Amino acid sequence: MGITVTPEAATRVRKALQQRGAGIGLRLAVKTSGCSGYAYALEFADAVNPDDVTFDADGVAIVVDARSLPLLDGTQLDWKREGLNEGFRFLNPNATATCGCGESFAV
Repeated sequence: MGITVTPEAATRVRKALQQRGAGIGLRLAVKTSGCSGYAYALEFADAVNPDDVTFDADGVAIVVDARSLPLLDGTQLDWKREGLNEGFRFLNPNATATCGCGESFAV
């Protein structure tokens, strides 16, 4: 399966990397946190670690560590703008519940 990225999200990632002036892609991870148990973590990826898996999604490198991959496998990263709010959205088929704010999930 892997990780997929919508064209809108890929455009945002490319633009952010260009503005930053460095980086090989986007690192997507899961940390224990939030009201549902797990929270998504996004940061720029400057290198690939030995236990990382890299996906090419619409021309964007998505780097995921081996520990996070089972919780993220099949996830689609999207970018949405709704009114004054905009940001990344995670469509994770492994999530059995999400918190009201959309920042955390349970499996």
